[in-house]
Amino acid sequence: MAKTAIFLANGFEEIEGLTVVDILRRAQIDITMVSITGTKAVEGSHGIKLEADATIESFDFGDVDMIILPGGMPGTKNLDACEPLKAKIKEFNDAGKMLAAICAAPTVYGKMGLLNGKRACCYPGCEGELLGATTTTDAVIKDGNFITSRGMGTAIPFALAILEHFKGKEAADQMAKGIVFNS
Repeated sequence: MAKTAIFLANGFEEIEGLTVVDILRRAQIDITMVSITGTKAVEGSHGIKLEADATIESFDFGDVDMIILPGGMPGTKNLDACEPLKAKIKEFNDAGKMLAAICAAPTVYGKMGLLNGKRACCYPGCEGELLGATTTTDAVIKDGNFITSRGMGTAIPFALAILEHFKGKEAADQMAKGIVFNS
């Protein structure tokens, strides 16, 4: 079974993070919510508090197939300042493992130079931080080992693209139908 991890920082966009968690769990794809705050407690950008499944300090990246980053402010800045996370992102990229991000969070990959030569999308106005990428206004872009998306309004297509990566288009289409998305 595929194993994914979504990294949560204080100030993350709740819909972008929790939509992915919800859809992947419905699809029986293992997803762990990992806090970078030093505790399992995380507060979203709109004051919604939650308890993550693990902290980055205690999390075992060994068998993880994909790292996922939600956007939001100051969540994205907090993710970008997390050196242990960025070290793992670099390892994942070097190994050709999957990296996904939505909203402003693709800038974390962009500023690391990982999107150079790739097609990518992000929240409007953040394109300049996707260094070397060809930016688009598509809702979701998959290019190589990256899946990027634009914002809260594209959270469902983003989650469905991750589902499609692991279980195929038919599974993603069935999920979309089951949650009454674009019916």
